[in-house]
Amino acid sequence: MRSLVLEDTRRLAWHEVPEPERRHEREAIVRPLAVATCDLDQPMIFGQTPFAMPVHLGHECVAEVVEGPERFAPGDRVVVPFQISCGCCERCRRGLTGSCATVAPLSMYGFGPLGGDWGGMLSDLALVPYADAMLVPLPDGVEPTVVPSAADNIADGWRAVAPALAEHPAAEVLVVGGLVRSVSLYAVDVALALGAASVTYVDTDAGRCAVAHELGATVVEGEPEPSLGAFPVTVDGTATPEGLVATLRLTDWGGRCTSLGQIAPSGSLPLFELYTRGVHLHLGRAMARPAIPAVLDLVAAGRLRPHLVTSATVAWDDAPQALLEPATKLVVHRASSEGERFA
Repeated sequence: MRSLVLEDTRRLAWHEVPEPERRHEREAIVRPLAVATCDLDQPMIFGQTPFAMPVHLGHECVAEVVEGPERFAPGDRVVVPFQISCGCCERCRRGLTGSCATVAPLSMYGFGPLGGDWGGMLSDLALVPYADAMLVPLPDGVEPTVVPSAADNIADGWRAVAPALAEHPAAEVLVVGGLVRSVSLYAVDVALALGAASVTYVDTDAGRCAVAHELGATVVEGEPEPSLGAFPVTVDGTATPEGLVATLRLTDWGGRCTSLGQIAPSGSLPLFELYTRGVHLHLGRAMARPAIPAVLDLVAAGRLRPHLVTSATVAWDDAPQALLEPATKLVVHRASSEGERFA
């Protein structure tokens, strides 16, 4: 079968690899239908991350089941979380599915040596090791091309604001966009869907500002300045230590700030200032699997509009070239094989 491999910086090619085999009753074989780029995919492709290559690409996916546990029938459409999780260990039971104790740390699709030998979703077929715990059925009426990012980036946007809005209902929310491009926009969408009084979106990129405006945010094109005021709920999507500090300083007394991504090895924080104002900082990876059902419910109800964040949709065979073109959110898709495979 074919799998799309990032061989080196800006060098992508389809490789022939063995088809996965189902050896355990909890496993499933799935056929990816729609795969989206994560905010880290293009930085990986352009050599802007420390991640080793080669990488079998793709980790945001809606797929159809080929064979799997009894609860799934061939042809069922499912969201495949990007993180590998058993669903049974103590960490998984606490919702820490991105830190499952049954598998090696950081086990996930589409990250090459960093994520382990799980392959990528830009492949003809993929193995899901704990399908009964991992796979989430796609609701009726939701198209696969709309929600492949539920597997990671939309779930990440959800965790950035949902817990904070539960603590501060109907709060004013600030999202500072930047290198974590699509997740910041999904955070805008989720915050408004969950009843935020308002969302202010700050970014230097005019294109992302236009999307945030369409989603319903008040947009400030520029840098996060103190004149913006203070917000009880803030989201740092800059992925820089300096951007995090700027966002923290716009977080109100007793407020909550979530940083969406930090790969800088170090940085400094105004600790005494944060201490005196009682600011809560959440820094860490998304735990995608627990958030996916809530995300899909919002999409099915028409309250979440992730399609507005998608900047391009291309056919499966066009993926290698399309991935070299800058995009906030690229979706690669192909037709379901249900009619021919499962007739």
